[in-house]
Amino acid sequence: MTGHTPTRPVPRLHGRDAHLRAVQAFLDRPATADGASLVISGEPGLGRTALLDHAARSFTAGPVLHLRTDPAHTRLPHGGVRALVRAAGAPDDRPPDGTRTAAAGPGCLPDLFRGVCGGLPLLVCVDDAHLWDPPSRAALRRAVHDPHPGVRVGLLLSVAADRALAPDFAGLPVTSLDPLGPGDLAALLDDSTGPGTEPAVRERLVEAAAGNPALLLALVRRLTPAQLRGERELPRPLPGPGPLSDVAGAVLAGLPPYAADLVLAVSAALRASDDTAVDTGPVLRAAARLHPSAPAPGRRSAPAPLAPVDGRFAFHSALVRETAYATAAPERRRAVHRALAEELAPADGTAPGLTALLHRSWATAGPAPRGLPAELAATAADPAVPASYRLRSVALDRAAELTVHPAAAAERRTAAAAHALTAGQARRALRLVETVLDRAPTPAVRGRAELVRGTALLRDGSADDAHASLLCAASLLRPHAPAEAAAAALSAADAAWAAGDLPACLAALADGAPRPGAGPGPAPRTAGEGAGPKPLDDYRRGMSAVLEARFDDAAEPLRRLVERARPGGRPEELVRSTAAALLLGDVAAARRAGARALAGARTLGSAALVPPALEYLAYAELRAGRHAQARAHAEEGLRAARRAGQRNTAAHHHAALALAASIEGEPAVVAAHVRAALETALRHGLVQAATLAHWAAARADLGRGRPVEAADRLGPLVRPGPRRGHFAVWMLAVPCFTEAAVLAGRPAQAADGVLDFARWAACGADPHAPAQLARCRALLAGDDRADTLYRRALALHEEAGGDFERARTQLLYGKWLRRRRRLRAARDQLGAALVGFEGCGARVWAEQAHGELRAHGTAPGGRRTGALSRLTPQQLRIARCVADGATNREVALVLSVSTRTVDYHLRNVFAALGVRSRVELARMVEQAERGAAHP
Repeated sequence: MTGHTPTRPVPRLHGRDAHLRAVQAFLDRPATADGASLVISGEPGLGRTALLDHAARSFTAGPVLHLRTDPAHTRLPHGGVRALVRAAGAPDDRPPDGTRTAAAGPGCLPDLFRGVCGGLPLLVCVDDAHLWDPPSRAALRRAVHDPHPGVRVGLLLSVAADRALAPDFAGLPVTSLDPLGPGDLAALLDDSTGPGTEPAVRERLVEAAAGNPALLLALVRRLTPAQLRGERELPRPLPGPGPLSDVAGAVLAGLPPYAADLVLAVSAALRASDDTAVDTGPVLRAAARLHPSAPAPGRRSAPAPLAPVDGRFAFHSALVRETAYATAAPERRRAVHRALAEELAPADGTAPGLTALLHRSWATAGPAPRGLPAELAATAADPAVPASYRLRSVALDRAAELTVHPAAAAERRTAAAAHALTAGQARRALRLVETVLDRAPTPAVRGRAELVRGTALLRDGSADDAHASLLCAASLLRPHAPAEAAAAALSAADAAWAAGDLPACLAALADGAPRPGAGPGPAPRTAGEGAGPKPLDDYRRGMSAVLEARFDDAAEPLRRLVERARPGGRPEELVRSTAAALLLGDVAAARRAGARALAGARTLGSAALVPPALEYLAYAELRAGRHAQARAHAEEGLRAARRAGQRNTAAHHHAALALAASIEGEPAVVAAHVRAALETALRHGLVQAATLAHWAAARADLGRGRPVEAADRLGPLVRPGPRRGHFAVWMLAVPCFTEAAVLAGRPAQAADGVLDFARWAACGADPHAPAQLARCRALLAGDDRADTLYRRALALHEEAGGDFERARTQLLYGKWLRRRRRLRAARDQLGAALVGFEGCGARVWAEQAHGELRAHGTAPGGRRTGALSRLTPQQLRIARCVADGATNREVALVLSVSTRTVDYHLRNVFAALGVRSRVELARMVEQAERGAAHP
């Protein structure tokens, strides 16, 4: 019992802000109202106990009964009630005067609570309440929820995730704990170890903990300072049986031998499966082989860690599943695998399948039986054998472990790494090839290992490191496997492209050119992106011509590549076809090829190829002006990239989401995605992703009427110099920079960029570029030519399509017309812009058009509330700009008026509204706008 409010500080709980708010809301209920309850559920180690401790420390309204369940007492009748009675004793465990402990039955709890609380609200915290005996759980719930005079009790329980919906807890509010994200785990690790942990070690520990904070801390406790500093190797496996047992071993304690082996058999069977459940038949029969005389449980019942569902067994907790296998004695594991292999062996004597071979291999303790490693490797490599990439990788790795000859072992481990990479296990692939690169016996094996390493780093690592590894792979593979060498060189070009290194990109493309006398070689067998020499050569020639501004030479090979984008093609080839279509400006073909690449990746079951396919599909949708569709693809791609451990691909998806949000007008969303994209882009040298993110941020500034900020952000990216953005992206941002520079009063800064943009528009790679070029020229032109250029831009928009870009031109044209008092024409353009922005969901841009219409005096559907109704349209625009944080000079630039005019109107605004500061004005505008949004 905690009979007073603790004074020691409450420790920080990373990643649990939402759960802490739920707990605090429960504690803040007035005087712990009768029947107040909350259940905290989650897997072992996720922090249920930590949250209960936090609540017990934070409760200030009265005493606390804080009870940790002792499994030894849960088997006794009313054992939970008896434990609660003991917890209510004095600090030396002597019962307080007047407390009835002799008859610790269910009826004693109201009197117990009354004696403890002393008229104050009482908080009862029970950790692992699901372990209590059913009568105790029922008695506790009745005592809390049935009103008793002078007793006000709040009940806070922690419950295992699989028991939160059990009848004992039905109807109680639940807050469920999910695994922590990598950032929160890294922060917890820093709290635990300080700043001395080597970054690579930190990454390994965070990955091994798999979102479980208690497992992370258990791992750290078993490491030496030298291991944390990276001076000594980490233990293998990671996590091992010790940390796993520390966190989840209690769940498996006390199982009888047959039940323990059944649990072990299910865990072992799942190692050779991609599912989360296994059929009950094989595992029940395997357990029966080990315990012939034991009574078998029914197919509808199972030991506590297992859940029987529709004739299958699954674990309630993935952590418990891993713990059951890791903590079992090695001889028991081998016996279970042997029994499973015998159960899965074909009865007709035919060759066993991959799963049976895997179990045979895991049943082996010493030297492998003759032929088993070769048979296992051949079966895993056979495309006719139904198996996932992950399972093939596991089998090839096990075959390598059993292989005596070093050269064969290295080749099998490299193949295992390639399959792991395709399965979306980039970090595991890197760990596998690192063991090969240390002692690769032949140049060909080393070349394939470098190809896997470079491809993995291209998706989740330094772009420069990926480039170096892939060039090394191309050099090593060229004499032995020319097709794989060409694929490696082209992937090196991809790495240089991501890094924004134009010379290195051109050099890698040239390096991948066919050599005289070189045969085609076999098709690439690893994760390199090859599909035969001709498609690769077309892509290489087309890309080289584009980068050298030889657009006429680029058209033919790129068009051939686009024409090959047929349904059922290889996903890697279809992704390149999507890129080729984007370079040609054929957005419709890009969308088709991207959709086919995505379908192909899903059909193959390749978790590694889905995120890049969605990335290119999102870019195609953005170029087509279909921003909502681009956002949907990028959101799905971001989730897939995170699952596959592809931080670089995730950065590109963040950039695409920032671009979509900058159109939809969500500043906070734009800022969040820009931060996330730049965090990885700056660390890994991804210049393309960084340029896209900066462009999105600047476009968001422009949409909110902040041209100065937009011009400052975009200027270095689009003007010549060392800070210029990515060579394939910066020209796309020129129209935004031109608009921002003109509105910011710096038109001279945009002139050179418009000249470069004219050359880009002439190549035909962007269907929107000619209209955007006419708009840019209109912004920079004098009155005698601007009208003609705006009209030309609108005519070109009609040909290219795209509501957003057309509406932007109409908005700028309408502003230009209104400044020149051509009010009817201005009204037409501004109204059309408003409709266009609303049609494509560009809310903040629609507000700009609406503001111009208000200043025109013809705003549709708008209404002002309260004091704002006293302002003229121009005063209202100035008030809104000031409330948004703009200075008088910035307001003048946005509204194309003088600073003196802004000063004059702002003084009148202050007088009309009765405010004395810009802070008061901002508060009044915010309140009025909120009232208008929620009448």
